[in-house]
Amino acid sequence: MGISPTSRPNRTRALTGLSALALAATGFAAAPAAQADQPVRETAGHSHPYRHGVHPTKEAAAGASAQRTSNLRFGGGVDGIGVTTGTPKVYLVFWGTQWGAQGTDASGYTTLTGDPVGEAVRAQQLFKGLGTNGETWSGVMTQYCQGVAKGATSCPSTAAHVAYPSGGALAGVWYDNAAAAPGQATGNQLAAEAVKAAGHFGNTTAAANRDVQYVVLSPTGTHPDGFNTSTGNFCAWHDWNGDTTLTGGAATSPYGDVAFTNDPYVTDMGTSCGQNYVNSGSAGTLDGVTMVYGHEYSETITDQNPAGGWTDSSGSENADKCAWKGTGGVGGAQNVAMATGSFAMQGTWANDASGCEISHPVVP
Repeated sequence: MGISPTSRPNRTRALTGLSALALAATGFAAAPAAQADQPVRETAGHSHPYRHGVHPTKEAAAGASAQRTSNLRFGGGVDGIGVTTGTPKVYLVFWGTQWGAQGTDASGYTTLTGDPVGEAVRAQQLFKGLGTNGETWSGVMTQYCQGVAKGATSCPSTAAHVAYPSGGALAGVWYDNAAAAPGQATGNQLAAEAVKAAGHFGNTTAAANRDVQYVVLSPTGTHPDGFNTSTGNFCAWHDWNGDTTLTGGAATSPYGDVAFTNDPYVTDMGTSCGQNYVNSGSAGTLDGVTMVYGHEYSETITDQNPAGGWTDSSGSENADKCAWKGTGGVGGAQNVAMATGSFAMQGTWANDASGCEISHPVVP
């Protein structure tokens, strides 16, 4: 396939949830009301090529045929990078003074007073829990690799495979409260924040960033790249700093290629981005947070510099093909137990089964 970063179809994820009153006050149109589960449609946001792995809201996905037939193909790598081959490392960046005052809870997690539903702690629990308690959700991704021919749909045992996040993927947390986060950050600003985080964490070489991803989390009430607006029907997306199609252009990095995710304040979009998708009541308030964050994580490690990793003929990544598939069974969204708790997660695409899976043996 070999779609270049400048021509690859847009992919992003979105969740929905500011009230209509709050949106009107800020001059943005309210998101449409949530509706019944529908097949995923890979069209939301396609006018923006940098939005890799776009996860549309349930409304944006409505009325389209599911993209769940063709397997993923290797894109040949970008700057020699296709997938995350070393133990994945996730750095969380809470961007902007709007997150409020920082503290620490009894478990050692960073807390923020401007985080009304506790997304910050939940994100830390999720990424710290990956690769623990024998969870095999992460095993699905380990079947993919690099070092194979462009267009390949399978991997020999001798290839460099996606690594399992043994003992947890969380590598660091930073509250960047030097200034307020933009009300509607551009792609360039998001990438620049990730590059800034690389310097903060001391990852100042290309080698140090080879198996790393920076998750840029924006505070409630903000609209990074148009999130939670009438034209931003997505929950989140990922990319790398050198993508020239980013709004505002590529971001310069003195530290090598930097992979990052635009993770907005997911619960601002409510059920449109997964609230109560798996669990009812208060137990499901943060379902969308872990589903969406896990979605982007899985796509980053299998397509670290998009689209040099694994995508299908339409440009969809592994998690795109399984978004909004329903709950339970072999590939539907469901709770996954880790050492840090139980998390609502969606299935991801498995080439060796030609379908969505929530669990897979770890490929060495």
